[in-house]
Amino acid sequence: MIRALALAALLASWGGAASAQACTGRFVNPVSDVCWECLFPISIGPVTIGSASGAPDTPNPSSPICLCGSPFPRIGLSLGVWEPARLVDATRAPWCFPNLGGLTIDPGLPAGRGRTGSSGGDGATGSVWHAHHYVYPLLSWIGALIDLGCLEAGGLDIAWVSELDPAWLDDELSFLLNPEAALFANLPAQAACAADCASASAGLPMDRLFWCAGCQGGMYPTTGNVAAHVGGGPAALLAAQRLPYPQHRAGIARGTDGS
Repeated sequence: MIRALALAALLASWGGAASAQACTGRFVNPVSDVCWECLFPISIGPVTIGSASGAPDTPNPSSPICLCGSPFPRIGLSLGVWEPARLVDATRAPWCFPNLGGLTIDPGLPAGRGRTGSSGGDGATGSVWHAHHYVYPLLSWIGALIDLGCLEAGGLDIAWVSELDPAWLDDELSFLLNPEAALFANLPAQAACAADCASASAGLPMDRLFWCAGCQGGMYPTTGNVAAHVGGGPAALLAAQRLPYPQHRAGIARGTDGS
């Protein structure tokens, strides 16, 4: 079965503080904007057939034979590749879609506005972001892999918009939906994220530290509220990383790694 990590093509877009509500962006160029070298390593079962220098890899199945598809599984080869199948963008302007060329699609529904400013009485600077999740099955479009059953297929689609999620800008409501956040709102849990940052910088983050977002901070609260704003890029990236988290937590998004 194709091992496709959906965030291999993660793109975070952000605007400047002076034009926080302006909607800017551009369509993703599938030739120049995609890291094609990042598709490697490519493997069949436990055997690597194509690699790139320093490219990370997840554990591969021990057998090259697998069953894929439903309701009638088919026998095939277990192929491992980093598939650019999803896009995520982050923006301070509600209903703004940077990955659609800066298009604004406002249905007239209320949505909180993004901002950057003091997040509390301690003087710390925080920021608020909206984010959008797109289906982008690039390898299927260009026919890079021959697979009729397991490869991500379809067309460009908007899978999730934070403006329609009542918990996205509400930390309290998010806590009610994700009460396990209380386990990680302490110094030892946050200090452990330093190890996740080091591991992510060296290759891949640590699955055991699932509440950490690499060097960007913590996954909780699973909202667009970034308490420690250290720059537009890192803050937007953290919001983009958080967006799929509650979808998987609620069983809306499917896993993309493993057999």
